Amino acid sequence: MPTRHDIRNVAIVAHVDHGKTTIVDAMLKQAGAFAAHQLDSVDDRVMDSNDLEREKGITILAKNTAVKYHPKDGGEPITINIIDTPGHADFGGEVERGLSMVDAVVLLVDASEGPLPQTRFVLRKALQQRLPVILCINKTDRPDSRIDEVVNETYDLFLDLDADEDQIEFPIVYACGRDGVASLTKPEDGTVPADSTNLEPFFSTLLQHVPAPEYDEAAPLQAHVTNLDADNFLGRIALLRVEQGELRKGQTVAWMKRDGSVSNVRISELMMTEALTRKPAEVAGPGDICAVAGIPDIMIGETLADPENPVALPLITVDEPAISMTIGTNTSPLVGRGGTGKGADAKSAVKDRKVTARQVKDRLDRELIGNVSLRVLDTERPDAWEVQGRGELALAILVEQMRREGFELTIGKPQVVTQEIDGKTHEPVERMTIDVPEEHMGAVTQLMGVRKGRMDNMSNHGSGWVRMEFVVPSRGLIGFRTEFLTNTRGTGIAHSIHEGHEPWFGTLTTRNNGSLVADRAGSVTPFAMINLQERGVLFTEPGTEVYEGMIVGENSRSDDMDVNITKEKKLTNMRAASADTTENVVPARKLSLEQCLEFCRDDECVEVTPEAVRIRKVNLDKTERARAASRAKHN
Repeated sequence: MPTRHDIRNVAIVAHVDHGKTTIVDAMLKQAGAFAAHQLDSVDDRVMDSNDLEREKGITILAKNTAVKYHPKDGGEPITINIIDTPGHADFGGEVERGLSMVDAVVLLVDASEGPLPQTRFVLRKALQQRLPVILCINKTDRPDSRIDEVVNETYDLFLDLDADEDQIEFPIVYACGRDGVASLTKPEDGTVPADSTNLEPFFSTLLQHVPAPEYDEAAPLQAHVTNLDADNFLGRIALLRVEQGELRKGQTVAWMKRDGSVSNVRISELMMTEALTRKPAEVAGPGDICAVAGIPDIMIGETLADPENPVALPLITVDEPAISMTIGTNTSPLVGRGGTGKGADAKSAVKDRKVTARQVKDRLDRELIGNVSLRVLDTERPDAWEVQGRGELALAILVEQMRREGFELTIGKPQVVTQEIDGKTHEPVERMTIDVPEEHMGAVTQLMGVRKGRMDNMSNHGSGWVRMEFVVPSRGLIGFRTEFLTNTRGTGIAHSIHEGHEPWFGTLTTRNNGSLVADRAGSVTPFAMINLQERGVLFTEPGTEVYEGMIVGENSRSDDMDVNITKEKKLTNMRAASADTTENVVPARKLSLEQCLEFCRDDECVEVTPEAVRIRKVNLDKTERARAASRAKHN
C-alpha cells in the first residue's frame, strides 16, 4: 500500500502537569518555528492559548501544531503534526478526538511521580485504538526522580491494561523538557541527560517509530471532522484529517451528516497548520491535518467525501457523562445589578449583561457544537437545563467561561448520573490515587471512610510519603478536595479517574456543618460581623450587599442558622468613649467557583455573575424553608 513518508501524525498524552506543553514548546523552538529575534519573547506553554488554561496551569482544549523537521542526513524535510491533549480525565472527549487524528502516541511520564490515574486513562484510550506508544520519561532532573522504578511501574501499567506483545515493546526516551534535552541513554537520577544537548534523539525516535500514513490510490475522498474553530471572517472552521484521496480549495464535496443525510458543499478556503498559524493551501493529501471553511453547520464526527461515491467514516464516540448540574437564569433579588448590588453605580458595567433564558439556552447549544462529551437536557422549568459532563471540573470551566462572557446564572449542586443495570440503580465510582506524608495517613483514611471509599492498594517508597489507592463513589468526591487539603495542611496530592459503575452506596454525609443564612436584605456591617464571627466562618466582607436567603458563612454546628448580618451599632450621646472596646474583624474566607459548588447542600445553589459568586438557598423565604423542613421531617 502506498505510504506518505513526508509526514507523521503523533499525539502527546500524559497526566496533568507532567510536561506535555513544555516539551512541545521545546520542539517548536528547535525545529525552527520561531525566528531568532522571536525566541526571547515567546511565552512559556505557548500552546495554552486560552486564558483559563494559563490561569489554572492545565490544558483544557486539544490543539494541533506542525513542525518541519530537517533530518541530519540531509534528506527532505518531514512535517510532524503534534496534537497536545489535556491530561485531566474530565476533558476526556478532547483526548478521544485527538487520538482519532494520529497514528501513534508519546506517553509522557514524570520521572518522580510515575504513572498516575490520568496516565492510565489516556494510555487505555491509546491501546484501545491499537496505536503504537513511545514512552518518554520527563523531568529526569528532579531531585526525587526514580527513573528505573517509574519505567517498571509503566510496564506494570501496560500489563494491567492487557497490552499485547507488540504494544509493550515500546522505545524509551529520557528527557528534560524544560531544558529541551533528550537522550536514549538513561541518565543518573536527578540529572539532565549528559550525552545530548537537544531533542534530536526524540525527533529521530518519532520518525523511526511513528508509522507514516498509508492510503489507497484508487479510494475516493474521505476526510474526518475532528474539531471545530471559528473565525470572524471565515465563519465556522472544521479541522479534519484526510484519510483517503485529496481535498482542494474550491472543490465540491459530499457532506455526510450525523443524521445520515448527504448534501454537496463547496470548500471556500483550505488551510494547513505551520507552527502556531494556519496558512492558505491549495491541496491536502492522505494523512494531512487541515482546516476548511465554507460549511456553516458542520459538526464533529461528520465526513467529507467524494460526491460520486460518498463513503462515511465512523462517528467519534466518547464515554458516558458521570456528573450533572442544573444551569439556569439568575433568579436572585440582585439580578442585573452588578457586583455591589447597587444598580445605579454599575449601569455601565451591566449594560451587556446576559440574563434571559433564551440567551443562556443559545450559549449552551453553542457549547454542544464543539464539546462532544457534554449533554444538555430539558427540565421541568423553562429557564433551567440539566448539563451533564465528565466531571465537576469540566462543568465548572464551562460556567466560568459563561461568567466571563457576561452571563448571570443559577447553578445547582452537582449530582451524579445514575444508570439502571439489571433493575438496580448503579452510580459512577472513581479510582482515587492519593500521595501524602506519612503523618497524614490516618486523617486521609478516616476522610475516605466517611465517603465509603474502599482501599485497594498502599505503597511506601521510603521517602516519607505514602501512596494510597481507593475506589470511592463519585458522590463522595463532591466537596472532598477542600477538606482533604485542610486535613493534610496543603501537602496532599489527589487525582481520580472514572472506574465504572457500582450499586448505589446509600446515604453519604460529606458536610457536617450548617450554613449561616442572612434573614434580611441590606449591607454587611463590621458590628454584626464581630458578633457573628464566633458562631462560624464568614464569607462576606463589610459593605457587601446581601439579601434574605443568601448564605453568608459556615455555621460551627450542623444545623442552619438565620442571622442578621446587617445589624448596626446604635450610637447615643450617653456613651463614654472608654466604654468601647476595640475588636478586630476576622478576614472573610473567599471561596472560588469550584469551592462554592463543593460547599452546596441539596437545598442550596450558587449565584454566578461576572463580578461575584454567591451561595444562596434555593428557597429564599425563611418561613417557606421552615415549612418545607417540617413537612420533610413528618414525612
